[in-house]
This record gives sequence, structure tokens and C-alpha cells, in this order.
Amino acid sequence: MLRYTIRRLIQLVGVVLVLSMLLFAWLRLLPGGPVSALLGERATPESREALTKQLGLDQPIFVQYFKFLGRAATGDFGVSTGVQPGDSALDIFLQRFPATIELSFFAIVIAIAVGVPLGYLAAKRRGGWFDNLSVVGSLIGVAVPVFFLAYLLKDVASSSLGLPSQGRQDAIDATRVTGFFTLDGLITGEFDATLNALEHLILPAIALATIPFAVIFRITRAAVLDVLDEDFVRTAEAKGLTAPVIRRRHVLRNAMLPVVTTIGLQTGALLSGAVLTEKVFSFAGVGQALAIGFERRDYPVLLLLIIMATIVYVVVNLLVDLSYALIDPRIRTR
Repeated sequence: MLRYTIRRLIQLVGVVLVLSMLLFAWLRLLPGGPVSALLGERATPESREALTKQLGLDQPIFVQYFKFLGRAATGDFGVSTGVQPGDSALDIFLQRFPATIELSFFAIVIAIAVGVPLGYLAAKRRGGWFDNLSVVGSLIGVAVPVFFLAYLLKDVASSSLGLPSQGRQDAIDATRVTGFFTLDGLITGEFDATLNALEHLILPAIALATIPFAVIFRITRAAVLDVLDEDFVRTAEAKGLTAPVIRRRHVLRNAMLPVVTTIGLQTGALLSGAVLTEKVFSFAGVGQALAIGFERRDYPVLLLLIIMATIVYVVVNLLVDLSYALIDPRIRTR
């Protein structure tokens, strides 16, 4: 297991290097650029030339890339030119990543808490009204665009339920410790701040959870259906084992491998940045920074955020692979 983990981590380094090269070249080929974003309509040929030289954009791409690698090795990923002009790209990531973790965590918890039980119950009642209704609901969850549901929740649910629909927290005097607003209030004893942060998470988390819920539900249902048809389940029933024992020891445990894989993929995707959801709800996370970065051609921020998203995605999937050994002991001997 240790050898496998080390091999995957080495592969991660190769993936990040190749991605950084491709991404660096692609960003430089985008129309416009940071010079146009910074100068806007005030741009003159002289000012454009001066700013291009100042930013080092007049040099060959491979020279710019190797200079970037040299700075990145020391923790210097450049300075933002659009998202938060003048701020370090690394500081922007460290400020915004906790917001995306909080939002993704609550979204995936909602998706798992609803998707796995519904998938199991739908499989147990295969062909019945509950199964058919659940399948239709999951199809709607996949088909409805996230941004449409986000705007619907923001305009309708927010006004009718009185829930906040913008930002991570109201303008209150709260102590910041970790960057996780829900956790900071618990650490400092400012429970009102934690409650306020949780209220701001409800609508964006529900909007973000719809697609993971639909995927987790369908995979759980399909996996449970496959396991219910296995001989060992019928043998357990014939031996007189109770339904809870069969469900826990035989059905759910054997159906969990594809479900865990799906949860890992969905979690990695959420942590990579929920661009549309964060944009709609003005949630100051990685996704919102990516959206602003693309609008303003903020090369340093875009490069760092996309690379970090890749690292997070690969690491989450590595953890999922390692969790297989805990779920299915047979994998440990392979």
C-alpha cells in the first residue's frame, strides 16, 4: 500500500508539470490579456508596450514559463492583475479556498445523506412508485442547470424563507482564526457568527448538491440492485438473518465500492471550484475567483487556482483508492 501511494504521488508531480506547461501556453494564447484588462480604454501604444515589458510578457513563452517555475519553487506565484490587484496569487488562494471547502463539504454531505438512503430504498422497491418517482427526481437533478436552480433559490426561496442569498457572512464583528467561518465561531465562542455563516451556506449548498445527489443516487441504486441479485444475499435470507444485518453486512458493504468512487469524484470536482454557484451567490471562494480571473485575464491567479484544483482532485481520488482496502479487505492482498 505504501509503495502504491508513493507511486501515485510521483505521478501527481508529473501531471502537475505537464498541466502547468499546457495551461501556461493556453493562457498566453487567450485574446485580450492582463495589459488590456489593466489599462482598459485608456490604453495607448506606449502604455501597452511599457506595461507588457514590466509584466515580462514581451519575452518568449518558454522563458516566461521557466521563470514562473523558479518563482513558484519559492512560493511566489505572481501578483494578481484582476481578481484582487496587487495581492499575491497565493494569498488569494489561501483566503478563498476555505470558503470553497466549507461550501463543498456541506453540499456533499447533503448529497450523501439524501442520495445513498434514497438509492437503497429505491432499489429495494424496484419498479414501485417510490422507485419511479426517485428516478424521475434524479433525472431532474441532472438535467436542471445549476445556475438556473441557483437563481431560483436566490430569488424565490430567499424571499419566502428569509435566508441570506449573498456572501459568506453578514457584516458582523467576528474573529477570524482559520478562514472557515463556521469553525471560527466555535473556536472563539462566537456562536452567533457560526449560525450566521451556516445560514449563508444553506442555499448555495443545496444548489451545488443537486448534481452530486443525482449521480450518487443512481450509482447507489444500480449497485444495490446488482448486490441484491447475488447468491450470498439469498443465502443470508435463507439462513434467517434479520433484515438490518443483511442490509449492513452484505448489501451496503458490497455495494459501497462504486458509490465511494462516485463520492470521491464528485467531492474532487466540488473542491476544484463551484464556479457558477459561487458566482450567483457572491460566495468568495475559488470558483468566484476563477470566474473573475477569466473575465479580467488574471494569468497568475488563473494558473495557480487551476493547478491547485488539479492537485486537490488527484489527492482526493488517491484517498478514495486507499479507502477501498478498508471497505473490501480482498483488495489489500492484490
